Amino acid sequence: MITGAEAVVRTLELLGVADVFGLPGGAILPVYDPLLSAEKLRHILVRHEQGAGHAAEGYAAASGRVGVAIATSGPGATNLVTAIADAYMDSVPMLAITGQVFSTLMGTDAFQEADIVGITMPITKHSFLVKQAADIPTAIASAYHIASTGRPGPVLVDITKDAQQDTAPFVWPVKLDLPGYRPIAKVHGKQVQAAAQLLAAAKRPVLYVGGGVVRSGASAELLAVADLTGAPVVTTLMARGAFPDSHPANLGMPGMHGTVPAVLALQESDLLVAVGARFDDRVTGKVSQFAPDAKVVHIDIDPAEIGKIRTAEVPIVGDAKEVLGDLAAAFRELGAQPAQPYGAWWERIRSLQQQYPLGYTPTTDGLLSPQHVITRIGEISGPEAVYASGVGQHQMWAAQFIKYERPGSWLNSGGAGTMGYAVPAAMGAKVSQPDRVVWAIDGDGCFQMTNQELATCVINDIPIKVAVINNSSLGMVRQWQTLFYDGRYSNTHLNTGHGSARVPDFVKLADAYGALGIRVEREDEVDAAIELALATNDRPVVIDFVVSADAMVWPMVPQGVSNSGVQYARDHAPSWDDEAPDAGVDPDFQLPAPQGGTEELGSEDR
Repeated sequence: MITGAEAVVRTLELLGVADVFGLPGGAILPVYDPLLSAEKLRHILVRHEQGAGHAAEGYAAASGRVGVAIATSGPGATNLVTAIADAYMDSVPMLAITGQVFSTLMGTDAFQEADIVGITMPITKHSFLVKQAADIPTAIASAYHIASTGRPGPVLVDITKDAQQDTAPFVWPVKLDLPGYRPIAKVHGKQVQAAAQLLAAAKRPVLYVGGGVVRSGASAELLAVADLTGAPVVTTLMARGAFPDSHPANLGMPGMHGTVPAVLALQESDLLVAVGARFDDRVTGKVSQFAPDAKVVHIDIDPAEIGKIRTAEVPIVGDAKEVLGDLAAAFRELGAQPAQPYGAWWERIRSLQQQYPLGYTPTTDGLLSPQHVITRIGEISGPEAVYASGVGQHQMWAAQFIKYERPGSWLNSGGAGTMGYAVPAAMGAKVSQPDRVVWAIDGDGCFQMTNQELATCVINDIPIKVAVINNSSLGMVRQWQTLFYDGRYSNTHLNTGHGSARVPDFVKLADAYGALGIRVEREDEVDAAIELALATNDRPVVIDFVVSADAMVWPMVPQGVSNSGVQYARDHAPSWDDEAPDAGVDPDFQLPAPQGGTEELGSEDR
């Protein structure tokens, strides 16, 4: 006989969980007592429950393992909600364990009571309420299984305090009884054959790759299909790293801030092979005008995604890894020639790449160009590093100007667009990948939402690197105010950067937390600061990069219009006059040195 609290710890250990992130409180306190003596389970004390949730996300996204967050009842549980919603939108395998008031007090508005199961039901794959100690092992094991199979996602287990305190026999292994949960196990072979036939017959195909390829571990299979067919590839914001940026078939990121070749290749295609992608509005633009001439092969493990936005001529429900393997085999059986059969299509794409490469206009106010800073972070740190970003302009620049060569190297909040994601996600990623360099590329607005987790990093020896792209404003909101609200900057100036009150001073803040703080205001200081950060591994590093507030994210498709209206700079759209393809190009426009980048859709509304 053991207590329910002891059963929580033992079950997590038997499931192979090594690290959990949490913050104790009265309703979960029984669990924290056996945690103190756990030998196989490391608990990392965060400074805010939202930090625990995002850390669990970063841990999972970087490693492919389930991330675990623990919180108490009431406000502790509700502070997890944002991270749970974020994990749900981005299909991140996450287990959230919360304490609940005594079962006899439920429904009485007891102190720190909240119906967290009801609150999270729309944003979890499933939520369990456990009222008896004997049910704890089965509930946690079931939640872990649900979170990590099928389309990954968050699962919540809410355990009453009396269930934690009561005793019961510990029975292991448990028998999972989930009659309503049936992840797709067998791919329909005829549908795969139909997809291969469409791919062989197409003249302008595009492999439209979403984050499901990363979650399924299907990068090798994707590479095989791309090499076999010779079709171009676009990788969405969530799929950065799923297909190597160095591969000649990679056109970059599509969508609202996508590269011109990626955006227009989708628009002009006659076949979209969508793999683990959900036709998000930031990719499609005005959906009724998206890829108007294209047939669609839609591959997704979640049948609810297929046909939700765009009707698929060939729907295939299945795991991307398995389906792509079968698709390659089916394509070979057709006897199709693998040596780039889409000659005219590639000629058109290469022309777009030559005319409209990804680049940026240097700043004119003497402050740093954020694109240059982020490019150098990527070039100096290399593809083996992990890059977690916040949300906004810096997110788009990080997606565009860093070269991603492997899955799990790019972490961000794509679906929910959660400001404050970067620092705790980087912390979680570093815990799961201790031998990798881990960067949090953050904005000055995002950084102020969760920078208290620097304390967690210092105390627990988690030496992440934080690059604050400090334009002293809510940058993406300011960009929209510039473009669509006549430059009326209502409540977007944060007073953190050049010429402001610098509240807070990020260097002093870093020092107060025991981290290394560095400020960079000149371009000739950028590389040295990055190299110092890489050489400092005894504590976190925060670099305050003071950048221009006037820098904007381009290319851009304004919200609600066709992707054919993509602009590569302000008031400059691709010219359709073949005699003057470069008309109107900004004379100061520069390519990033020495390489371009990719880009994509995002949660840039904030």
